[in-house]
Amino acid sequence: MRDNSQIIRTFAAKKTTKDEDMIVCIAEKPSVARDIARIIGANSSRDGYMEGNGYQVTWTFGHLCTLKEPGDYTAAWKPWALTQLPMVPQRFGIKLIDDNGIKKQFAIIERLMQAADGIVNCGDAGQEGELIQRWVMQKAQAKCPVKRLWISSMTDEAIREGFANLKDQQDYQPLYLAGLSRAIGDWLLGMNATRLYTLKYGQNRQVLSIGRVQTPTLALIVNRQKEIENFKPEPYWVLATVYRDTTFTATKGKFTSKEEGEKAFATIEGKPFTVTKVEKKEGKEQPPQLYDLTSLQVDCNRKYGFSAEQTLNLIQALYERKLTTYPRVDTQYLSDDIYPKCPQTMNGLYQTKFNGVAPYAELIKPIGGKPLKKSKRVFDTSKVTDHHAIIPTGVIPSSLNPVEQKVYDLVARRFIAVFLPDCKFSTTTVLGEVKGEEETVEFKVTGKEILDPGWRVVQGGGDRSQETVDSRNAEDGSNLQTPDSPTTDSSAPERTLPTFVKGESGDHKPTLTEKWTTPPPYYNEASLLRAMETAGKFVEDETLRAAMKENGIGRPSSRASIIETLFKRHYIKRDRKRLIATPTGIELIDLIREELLKSCELTGIWEKKLRDIEHQKYDAKQFIDELKVQVTEIVQEVMADNSNRRVTVLSDADLKKVKSPKKQ
Repeated sequence: MRDNSQIIRTFAAKKTTKDEDMIVCIAEKPSVARDIARIIGANSSRDGYMEGNGYQVTWTFGHLCTLKEPGDYTAAWKPWALTQLPMVPQRFGIKLIDDNGIKKQFAIIERLMQAADGIVNCGDAGQEGELIQRWVMQKAQAKCPVKRLWISSMTDEAIREGFANLKDQQDYQPLYLAGLSRAIGDWLLGMNATRLYTLKYGQNRQVLSIGRVQTPTLALIVNRQKEIENFKPEPYWVLATVYRDTTFTATKGKFTSKEEGEKAFATIEGKPFTVTKVEKKEGKEQPPQLYDLTSLQVDCNRKYGFSAEQTLNLIQALYERKLTTYPRVDTQYLSDDIYPKCPQTMNGLYQTKFNGVAPYAELIKPIGGKPLKKSKRVFDTSKVTDHHAIIPTGVIPSSLNPVEQKVYDLVARRFIAVFLPDCKFSTTTVLGEVKGEEETVEFKVTGKEILDPGWRVVQGGGDRSQETVDSRNAEDGSNLQTPDSPTTDSSAPERTLPTFVKGESGDHKPTLTEKWTTPPPYYNEASLLRAMETAGKFVEDETLRAAMKENGIGRPSSRASIIETLFKRHYIKRDRKRLIATPTGIELIDLIREELLKSCELTGIWEKKLRDIEHQKYDAKQFIDELKVQVTEIVQEVMADNSNRRVTVLSDADLKKVKSPKKQ
């Protein structure tokens, strides 16, 4: 695009006809800045920025500024001392992160902004991106008008559209206030509680990091581990019988005593099995919903063993290469205005080739040349706030490494799937009975036959969609499927039954099998992410539960780093795919008597209020004031603890010696 006059004019009245007027655009990364500069014609490289066509395009490296440390407010807070708690600044301030590269880049940004006629905030279009750039502009003491570039993908078309429709910075003030409130809240709780617990229980040797998100997450792992360790297996017996090479199970369920099972077994032994009912029902299975960040992280962990952080980095890289849309999202819907662009995206996928093979062409052919279906499960503007679900952009990928290709493939196949027909299947239920002398025992078997695979054809690339299974496991907190565990999802090979006729009868072979109840499985990263996302089950209050359902523990973009923090703090360790709490992690949760610090309730309260701040339904000052009171109460409660409890301190060498629990 050569003529940028229209884009420049969209900067509103401030952009005059004066040749010397200059607009400064600030992006979050150098790579993003280069893409923006190319589109708007700023093609001359300078030290720390690009220039041309009335623009200067510069960048941050993520966060350049951070909230001040306690010692920056008063010298009394620099040393860690219980007598100085709680630390509650009258007014919070920001400072540059102490790094020479950051200081050099900020000096360039500061000079450009102070001479600018206008600024375009090109930061990541989310709460964190808003906070990063606002802090930089505040620190640089920028006085000129500011516009906001708000886009969901980094394609050339999206950047052009964004610059043609720049928003007023003021429109995003509530988003900034929510981000600022979150940062201040995390400072108040984290700084005070971490010093408090470290000094009180850490033997002056280990920092006991406490956080609004990390501590409840650790509590999830510790509580599950205790539940497993305290679990006492109990036997039960299952009565089944084999008739015509088909295993029927007694509908009575499991027997809690062997005697009861043996009695039922004796009742039917030697008696004929009779089919009493054959029922056939046809059903449909809708395509899985599009990916949000958490569901993508879950699938990547379950299928490929990628950590949550690795998946986030991979999908972020695909976004920056213009191949997929903005990744840090918590919705699985698209807004209605995306629908007209979907055929173009589908065409890009049709042309995509990896190693000379077009993996998506045959999948797309059946729906090519006709309007794509528009489902409310996919397109619902009311379910989309800042950004829509993760989808391909239609830009044809090239030079992807194997792991990038795996993530891209999941996103591409999921996108194709939502436009394909429902999977049609037939479920056959056969009931039978054996009449004994004292009682009649009923049996049942169910088989499923795929009549038309529909969207399931996408599974050729490993998209063993488990949305139903994932949801169930998220609710009960159980482990998700792993490559070496039994497959129970809907895409497993279906059992097709022989043809049975009502009234038929014959010999059968009954069995009475002893089984044992099993504990819930340990968390892995996939199941922990689901538990963090759907932590509402741990909260009784319905309003909070609804808030948790939307946000859970932490934000989609922060959950990966929270899990990594638990590893770095030696609170948890990996045992293959299992997440195991260390003695330090267990003891820390046991030490914390203040339920607000380790329960999902705290996060639920915070998330609801923060979202209300974003939607202008709650006052940011009130949120901070309430937190100050809570932190003060927590400090007083812990200081009153006269016990001599201490936490085990683990070195890296000690951590390797921690024995993993035995396989259940």
